[in-house]
Amino acid sequence: MKLESKLPDIGATIFTVMSKLANDHGAINLSQGFPDFACPAALVDEVTRAMREGHNQYPPMAGIEPLRQSITRKLRASYGIEVDPDAEVTVVSGATEGLYNAITAAIRPGDEAIIFDPAYDSYDPVILRFPEYATDWNEVEDRISPRTRLIIINSPHNPSGAILRASDMQALSEIANRHDLCIISDEVYEHIIFDGEEHQSVLRYPALRERSFAVFSFGKTYHATGWKVGYCVAPPALTAEYRKIHQFNTFTTCTPMQYALARFMENSAHHLDLPAFYQAKRDHLHRALQESRLRPLPCSGTYFQLFDYSAISREGDYEFAQRLTREHGVAVIPVSVFYGDRTDHKVVRVCFAKHEATLDRAAAILCRL
Repeated sequence: MKLESKLPDIGATIFTVMSKLANDHGAINLSQGFPDFACPAALVDEVTRAMREGHNQYPPMAGIEPLRQSITRKLRASYGIEVDPDAEVTVVSGATEGLYNAITAAIRPGDEAIIFDPAYDSYDPVILRFPEYATDWNEVEDRISPRTRLIIINSPHNPSGAILRASDMQALSEIANRHDLCIISDEVYEHIIFDGEEHQSVLRYPALRERSFAVFSFGKTYHATGWKVGYCVAPPALTAEYRKIHQFNTFTTCTPMQYALARFMENSAHHLDLPAFYQAKRDHLHRALQESRLRPLPCSGTYFQLFDYSAISREGDYEFAQRLTREHGVAVIPVSVFYGDRTDHKVVRVCFAKHEATLDRAAAILCRL
């Protein structure tokens, strides 16, 4: 039997391709965005405790109440807002599902969405300006048509490491109100932000909050990307539509992980320490590569650093990344894959969520290029 593909132009993601290439060649994997260090031991203990206590059956569709309560307390402490855990918080099986649910709930046939290239591939890959990746809000508004329904934002931004500031949020709020647009805000790196900057969540802004789905990730915050647990915060009317998608997508999310996270979140020290923790790794990587011919671009958040390699090679970034993996043993991500039109600025993305020893081994190789 032959099926007509619904996604004829979609193959394996670049992350799958480069991680396999790294494994095949024994390369240091700085491509896919996962830490090579453990999540907190106390959090693992809480999972074991939850399983031994018998929390191994289906949880409520929206997430267990203790976790939704813990999320609302964290949002209150982080952003000074009050959120209804029953009507506005939904626990999902990772931010990828969280984003899919929101896009599916918001978009109808014939609607348009505005996405800022370069964009993470969970939203369909025009607007972030190289090399600072700042947003041109005049161009955003110029792109809006009568069919535009949705704007998707991501801050801190993958792959660029750029962030949206208060002035950006004000501009977005004015545009969204003027054109009655829905917002999906990907905030999975909310705590990984550097140099004294403050994360500007859509939840901080009442005019944005009333029209936004905000999606968050426990995996990024607690070094447990393989758990695939996240959550979405939206006003009651949007949440009602969101849960209609969620219940037919994954329906529920792993029960013992939810109980473990609910308990572990009561200690806020971990996420409050994340900015300094990852800034130290960013700065360590910069120092280790100071003598290299790679030029770092500005990085204000996430655990990704972009490097301009044009002083080393003029080949395309995809070819450069493949050759770097095969011939030199360091895997990175070509940034052109994040653009809908495959724009190539001779830039690659490096993940620095690694032990310093891993970064040093990779840097020793890269400095010889």
